[in-house]
Amino acid sequence: MEFNFEYFKILQEPFGEYQTNCYIAIDDENSIIIDPGINATQWVLENAKNPLAILNTHGHFDHVWSNHQLKETLKIPLLCPLEDAFMLKEDCFGTGLTQSEPTILVGKDDNNKDNSTILGRISQYQFGNFIIKYTCYPGHTPGCSVITINHKNNESQKAMFSGDFIFYRSIGRSDFPYSSSEAMKQSLESFMKISEDMLVLPGHGQSTSIKAEQTNIPYWLSRF
Repeated sequence: MEFNFEYFKILQEPFGEYQTNCYIAIDDENSIIIDPGINATQWVLENAKNPLAILNTHGHFDHVWSNHQLKETLKIPLLCPLEDAFMLKEDCFGTGLTQSEPTILVGKDDNNKDNSTILGRISQYQFGNFIIKYTCYPGHTPGCSVITINHKNNESQKAMFSGDFIFYRSIGRSDFPYSSSEAMKQSLESFMKISEDMLVLPGHGQSTSIKAEQTNIPYWLSRF
Protein backbone atom coordinates (compact mmCIF):
# COMPACT_ATOMS: atom_id res chain seq x y z
CA MET A 1 0.00 0.00 0.00
CA GLU A 2 1.22 3.51 -0.80
CA PHE A 3 0.01 6.91 0.40
CA ASN A 4 1.20 9.96 -1.51
CA PHE A 5 1.69 13.52 -0.31
CA GLU A 6 3.18 16.54 -2.05
CA TYR A 7 6.72 16.11 -0.72
CA PHE A 8 6.78 12.54 0.56
CA LYS A 9 5.08 9.18 0.39
CA ILE A 10 4.36 6.42 2.89
CA LEU A 11 4.72 2.71 2.20
CA GLN A 12 2.74 0.18 4.26
CA GLU A 13 3.28 -3.57 4.55
CA PRO A 14 1.82 -6.00 7.15
CA PHE A 15 4.05 -8.62 8.74
CA GLY A 16 3.84 -11.63 11.02
CA GLU A 17 1.05 -13.67 12.53
CA TYR A 18 -0.72 -10.52 13.72
CA GLN A 19 -0.31 -8.71 10.38
CA THR A 20 1.33 -5.75 12.06
CA ASN A 21 1.76 -2.79 9.75
CA CYS A 22 5.28 -1.52 9.17
CA TYR A 23 5.58 1.89 7.53
CA ILE A 24 8.30 3.79 5.69
CA ALA A 25 7.99 7.54 5.10
CA ILE A 26 10.14 8.56 2.12
CA ASP A 27 11.01 11.88 0.48
CA ASP A 28 13.52 12.67 -2.27
CA GLU A 29 16.47 12.31 0.10
CA ASN A 30 15.74 10.13 3.12
CA SER A 31 13.29 7.88 4.92
CA ILE A 32 11.88 7.12 8.38
CA ILE A 33 10.93 3.62 9.58
CA ILE A 34 7.88 3.14 11.82
CA ASP A 35 7.14 -0.05 13.82
CA PRO A 36 9.29 -2.71 12.12
CA GLY A 37 7.57 -5.94 13.13
CA ILE A 38 8.22 -9.65 12.67
CA ASN A 39 10.30 -10.38 9.55
CA ALA A 40 10.10 -6.77 8.36
CA THR A 41 13.86 -6.35 7.96
CA GLN A 42 14.28 -7.38 4.34
CA TRP A 43 11.35 -5.30 3.12
CA VAL A 44 12.65 -2.27 4.98
CA LEU A 45 16.17 -2.65 3.60
CA GLU A 46 14.83 -2.98 0.08
CA ASN A 47 12.53 0.05 0.29
CA ALA A 48 13.96 2.55 2.79
CA LYS A 49 16.13 5.19 1.09
CA ASN A 50 18.93 6.57 3.30
CA PRO A 51 16.96 5.83 6.50
CA LEU A 52 17.45 8.30 9.34
CA ALA A 53 15.60 6.76 12.31
CA ILE A 54 13.41 3.93 13.57
CA LEU A 55 10.28 5.00 15.46
CA ASN A 56 8.23 2.77 17.78
CA THR A 57 4.67 3.77 18.67
CA HIS A 58 4.80 1.44 21.68
CA GLY A 59 6.70 -1.54 23.01
CA HIS A 60 4.70 -4.62 22.06
CA PHE A 61 6.82 -7.32 20.43
CA ASP A 62 4.95 -7.45 17.14
CA HIS A 63 5.78 -3.77 16.53
CA VAL A 64 9.44 -3.84 17.60
CA TRP A 65 10.61 -7.31 16.54
CA SER A 66 13.05 -6.10 13.87
CA ASN A 67 14.40 -3.16 15.90
CA HIS A 68 17.67 -4.82 16.80
CA GLN A 69 18.57 -6.10 13.36
CA LEU A 70 17.72 -2.83 11.61
CA LYS A 71 19.46 -0.66 14.18
CA GLU A 72 22.62 -2.75 13.99
CA THR A 73 22.57 -2.92 10.19
CA LEU A 74 21.71 0.70 9.48
CA LYS A 75 23.46 2.37 12.46
CA ILE A 76 20.58 4.80 13.01
CA PRO A 77 18.80 5.98 16.18
CA LEU A 78 15.86 4.08 17.66
CA LEU A 79 13.08 6.05 19.38
CA CYS A 80 10.63 4.51 21.85
CA PRO A 81 8.34 6.00 24.52
CA LEU A 82 10.14 6.08 27.85
CA GLU A 83 7.51 4.06 29.67
CA ASP A 84 7.62 1.21 27.15
CA ALA A 85 11.40 0.88 26.86
CA PHE A 86 11.46 -2.07 29.28
CA MET A 87 9.48 -4.12 26.74
CA LEU A 88 12.33 -3.74 24.26
CA LYS A 89 14.95 -4.77 26.80
CA GLU A 90 13.06 -7.77 28.21
CA ASP A 91 11.12 -10.58 26.54
CA CYS A 92 8.06 -9.78 28.67
CA PHE A 93 5.68 -12.05 26.78
CA GLY A 94 8.03 -15.00 26.18
CA THR A 95 8.00 -14.63 22.40
CA GLY A 96 11.74 -14.92 21.74
CA LEU A 97 12.13 -11.20 21.12
CA THR A 98 15.72 -10.05 20.57
CA GLN A 99 16.61 -7.22 22.95
CA SER A 100 16.96 -3.74 21.51
CA GLU A 101 18.22 -0.58 23.19
CA PRO A 102 16.44 2.70 22.42
CA THR A 103 18.75 5.54 21.46
CA ILE A 104 16.18 8.19 22.37
CA LEU A 105 13.67 7.68 25.18
CA VAL A 106 10.68 9.74 24.11
CA GLY A 107 9.48 11.78 27.09
CA LYS A 108 12.66 11.33 29.13
CA ASP A 109 12.94 15.05 29.82
CA ASP A 110 9.36 15.19 31.09
CA ASN A 111 9.10 15.16 34.88
CA ASN A 112 5.70 13.45 34.99
CA LYS A 113 6.07 9.68 34.91
CA ASP A 114 2.65 8.60 36.15
CA ASN A 115 0.20 7.36 33.48
CA SER A 116 -2.45 9.85 34.53
CA THR A 117 -0.10 12.81 34.01
CA ILE A 118 1.69 11.83 30.80
CA LEU A 119 -1.57 11.89 28.85
CA GLY A 120 -1.14 14.23 25.90
CA ARG A 121 2.60 14.66 26.46
CA ILE A 122 4.17 15.95 23.25
CA SER A 123 7.76 15.33 22.18
CA GLN A 124 9.03 16.74 18.89
CA TYR A 125 12.00 15.81 16.68
CA GLN A 126 13.34 16.51 13.23
CA PHE A 127 15.19 14.04 11.03
CA GLY A 128 16.15 15.41 7.64
CA ASN A 129 13.06 17.07 6.20
CA PHE A 130 10.67 15.14 8.44
CA ILE A 131 9.01 16.83 11.40
CA ILE A 132 7.99 14.20 13.95
CA LYS A 133 5.64 14.62 16.90
CA TYR A 134 4.96 11.96 19.52
CA THR A 135 1.74 12.40 21.52
CA CYS A 136 1.28 10.03 24.45
CA TYR A 137 -2.07 8.26 24.83
CA PRO A 138 -1.46 5.63 27.55
CA GLY A 139 -3.75 2.69 28.13
CA HIS A 140 -2.88 -0.02 25.63
CA THR A 141 0.64 0.20 27.06
CA PRO A 142 2.08 2.59 29.66
CA GLY A 143 3.69 4.83 27.03
CA CYS A 144 1.44 4.12 24.04
CA SER A 145 1.76 7.02 21.61
CA VAL A 146 0.68 8.23 18.21
CA ILE A 147 3.30 9.65 15.86
CA THR A 148 2.48 12.52 13.54
CA ILE A 149 4.77 13.16 10.57
CA ASN A 150 4.89 15.99 8.07
CA HIS A 151 7.45 17.37 5.62
CA LYS A 152 9.05 20.69 6.53
CA ASN A 153 8.00 22.13 3.17
CA ASN A 154 4.30 21.59 3.86
CA GLU A 155 3.08 21.69 7.45
CA SER A 156 -0.55 21.14 6.48
CA GLN A 157 -0.10 17.65 5.03
CA LYS A 158 0.26 15.27 7.95
CA ALA A 159 -0.15 11.59 8.68
CA MET A 160 -0.76 10.00 12.08
CA PHE A 161 0.64 6.57 12.90
CA SER A 162 -1.69 5.41 15.66
CA GLY A 163 -0.03 2.13 16.62
CA ASP A 164 -2.49 0.09 18.66
CA PHE A 165 -4.37 3.07 20.08
CA ILE A 166 -6.86 3.78 17.28
CA PHE A 167 -7.90 1.41 14.49
CA TYR A 168 -10.40 1.57 11.67
CA ARG A 169 -13.72 1.39 13.54
CA SER A 170 -12.02 0.10 16.67
CA ILE A 171 -9.59 0.82 19.50
CA GLY A 172 -6.68 -0.95 21.16
CA ARG A 173 -7.21 -3.50 23.91
CA SER A 174 -6.55 -2.49 27.49
CA ASP A 175 -6.74 -5.90 29.15
CA PHE A 176 -3.13 -6.97 28.51
CA PRO A 177 -0.38 -7.04 31.15
CA TYR A 178 0.82 -3.45 31.71
CA SER A 179 -2.38 -2.06 30.14
CA SER A 180 -4.83 0.24 31.92
CA SER A 181 -8.52 0.60 31.08
CA GLU A 182 -8.79 3.81 33.08
CA ALA A 183 -5.84 5.35 31.22
CA MET A 184 -7.31 4.21 27.89
CA LYS A 185 -10.64 5.84 28.72
CA GLN A 186 -8.90 9.14 29.48
CA SER A 187 -6.84 8.87 26.29
CA LEU A 188 -9.94 8.32 24.16
CA GLU A 189 -11.63 11.31 25.79
CA SER A 190 -8.56 13.38 24.92
CA PHE A 191 -8.51 12.10 21.33
CA MET A 192 -12.10 13.29 20.95
CA LYS A 193 -10.90 16.87 21.50
CA ILE A 194 -8.54 16.95 18.49
CA SER A 195 -9.88 19.60 16.11
CA GLU A 196 -7.84 18.90 12.98
CA ASP A 197 -8.37 16.00 10.63
CA MET A 198 -5.70 13.85 9.00
CA LEU A 199 -4.95 10.39 7.67
CA VAL A 200 -4.61 7.78 10.43
CA LEU A 201 -2.41 4.76 9.75
CA PRO A 202 -2.97 2.07 12.42
CA GLY A 203 -0.73 -0.71 13.61
CA HIS A 204 -3.14 -3.28 12.15
CA GLY A 205 -5.72 -3.13 9.41
CA GLN A 206 -6.72 -0.38 7.03
CA SER A 207 -6.26 3.37 7.18
CA THR A 208 -8.84 5.79 8.51
CA SER A 209 -8.98 9.42 9.69
CA ILE A 210 -9.29 11.33 12.94
CA LYS A 211 -12.78 12.63 12.18
CA ALA A 212 -14.03 9.21 11.06
CA GLU A 213 -12.92 7.59 14.29
CA GLN A 214 -14.17 10.41 16.50
CA THR A 215 -17.68 9.40 15.44
CA ASN A 216 -17.07 5.88 16.79
CA ILE A 217 -15.31 6.64 20.05
CA PRO A 218 -18.46 7.47 22.09
CA TYR A 219 -19.52 3.84 21.55
CA TRP A 220 -16.23 2.56 22.93
CA LEU A 221 -16.30 5.00 25.83
CA SER A 222 -19.72 3.68 26.83
CA ARG A 223 -18.21 0.24 27.30
CA PHE A 224 -15.70 1.23 29.98
